[in-house]
Amino acid sequence: MRWSAQELAPARDGESAPVSDGALPGLDLARVAPMPGHLRTVRPPEFPGITFHEVVAKSALNRVPAASAMPFRWTINPYRGCSHACVYCFARGSHRYLDLDAGRDFDSQIVVKVNVADVLRRELGRPSWSPEHVALGTNTDPYQRAEGRYRLMPGIIAALTERRTPFSILTKGTLLRRDLPLLAEAAGRVRVHLSMSIAIGDPALQQLVEPGTPTTAARLATVAAAREAGLDCDVFVMPILPFLTDSTAQLRRLLLDVRDAGAQSVVYGALHLREHVKPWFFAWLERTRPDLVPRYRQLYPGRTSQADRGYRAELAGRVRPLLRQLGLDRSSDRSRGLARPEPTVPGEPVAPTLF
Repeated sequence: MRWSAQELAPARDGESAPVSDGALPGLDLARVAPMPGHLRTVRPPEFPGITFHEVVAKSALNRVPAASAMPFRWTINPYRGCSHACVYCFARGSHRYLDLDAGRDFDSQIVVKVNVADVLRRELGRPSWSPEHVALGTNTDPYQRAEGRYRLMPGIIAALTERRTPFSILTKGTLLRRDLPLLAEAAGRVRVHLSMSIAIGDPALQQLVEPGTPTTAARLATVAAAREAGLDCDVFVMPILPFLTDSTAQLRRLLLDVRDAGAQSVVYGALHLREHVKPWFFAWLERTRPDLVPRYRQLYPGRTSQADRGYRAELAGRVRPLLRQLGLDRSSDRSRGLARPEPTVPGEPVAPTLF
């Protein structure tokens, strides 16, 4: 959804869309306000450092390219940008389409599709719609902090349920707990599956890498709450950070906690650094762990996005036995009606790209 593609409720020629809460230091409003579809920009005091750009969306359902390896064809993204501020987030590049940068703008300039539930209901009501699995959370997180203000997810969940459309949610957000009763009710009518992203067990490191996210303990408690509500919940231990979170002892401790929280299974994967994310991640690494920069450059040379194949194979050789021992092995998704592509490294899973 480029700004230029929005056509509803535009600002008048020569005028700017309204801005609340006064001036917004550090934001070039000329890039945002006059563009069609932009309703207003707000900077609420309860979200320090965060700016919300409210827009009207022309569509809610996004078709996944046919060439993609993802095991679903449709996604919904109620937000663009993410206040989780994870330094490794692959979706950072999407902000460049809005003439915003993939670094701090991605963390702090959040686009909110305020009418997404209404648009989704219209799209699902078309005679041509044949209910297929819809995934939420494969780009930016639908339960990031903005959801506490805008409450878009209840409308989305209701629309999907009404049209008997199966769906899944992947999140780091503990705000998911607010909607567990609604999700449990939906699961009585359609196939619903939840996944929580929990990649780092060490609290101090977790706050360095994912400074805007809930704690690991809070996310584990959310997994437990989901299971208590009768909902299956996987955990995505992704990304595993080379030389930071990848020791067998670290992984065992985290996987034990995940098991004890009641997770059904685990999907894992090594850090993936797309070209537009790599400079941001390496800048963070140089500030926090400069000693690791040479090793990371060796693992991710040039424009390579995946870790060295040998590293991934070695990691798989240590993680897979742990998953089997702890009863967390996700050997097949046939029970959820999802097809999975063949892995690129023996024993290494292929999972949806994460925010």
